[in-house]
Amino acid sequence: MKITRFEDLECWQEARKLTKMIYDLIKQNGAFRKDLRLCGQIQSAAGSVMANIAEGFVRRSTREFIQFLFIGMSSAAEVQSHLYIALDQGYINLGKFDEVYNQTDKAAKMISGLIKYLKGTQKRWEQKTKETKETKETKQTKETN
Repeated sequence: MKITRFEDLECWQEARKLTKMIYDLIKQNGAFRKDLRLCGQIQSAAGSVMANIAEGFVRRSTREFIQFLFIGMSSAAEVQSHLYIALDQGYINLGKFDEVYNQTDKAAKMISGLIKYLKGTQKRWEQKTKETKETKETKQTKETN
């Protein structure tokens, strides 16, 4: 199946689930909602995971896509760090922490897998391009001799 939209990427779908989980966590806890700085940071980080996958996808360059995917993975780590703050402040219990942390980990692992795939594809394309160039040069050398 050819993927033509960022919405088709499983890592983006998992990042979307993560973002919803973060917003739901905040809605469920009045004290959490009042911590505006933490709310803003964790919501921004979760949204950034989704956004960087989407933005990288539409760049249509493998190198740029990979760069944006790395930024998305970094944002996932930021979400996980903020979850510790929410847990330590008593805004969430250990069960919710584990649930959201695991979803963040799932999204990050999928992003990592996509990066590995894209790097492999890029290397194969570069090798093929190199071989094609060498073949053309060999033909030209033979023709001139």
